[in-house]
Amino acid sequence: MSKRFLPLLLAALPLAAFAHTGHGDHGFVDGFAHPFLGLDHLLAMLLVGVWSVMHAKTARQVWQAPATFIALLATGAMLGQHGIVVPQLEPLVAASVLVLGVMLAAPFRMHASAALAVIGGFALFHGMAHGGELQQGSTIMAGIVLGSAVLHGIGMGFAHVVLKNRPTLALRLGQLVAVIGGGLVLSTVL
Repeated sequence: MSKRFLPLLLAALPLAAFAHTGHGDHGFVDGFAHPFLGLDHLLAMLLVGVWSVMHAKTARQVWQAPATFIALLATGAMLGQHGIVVPQLEPLVAASVLVLGVMLAAPFRMHASAALAVIGGFALFHGMAHGGELQQGSTIMAGIVLGSAVLHGIGMGFAHVVLKNRPTLALRLGQLVAVIGGGLVLSTVL
């Protein structure tokens, strides 16, 4: 790891305290706010939107990653509500930030189906983490899904307006998010 990124990684460790703020089952508004308040969710949602714009070859492909994420987020939440979860969910959710940052910063493009599988897998983990905390039939998950979609849109807009013609800036953003994601992962396993 570059000596330039080690201080950033160490500085990101305290941010892990805000990575998963938790929530009660208080309804749609709390659910909508949650993606904006949990650092892991916020960064993952924004990066899915940014990645989709930076790596799509057609207008139709721009929507594939966000749509995949939303569909599998909801699926994971339903599984979580029924007690179907994988072990070590928090490190996996934190790893989504790291991996999405690396995917944005990588000097190569993953095949679209492989990238969608990675994005979809992490969406499933995000959904399971939230679904396991919710009661059956909760409206909070609908809020989480809508809040996530809004963040995808913000990431997409940012990529169109700021990053599309600045690949170096997109690379640096990916690197920064990967470092923060590394800090989040470390905080969940230490």
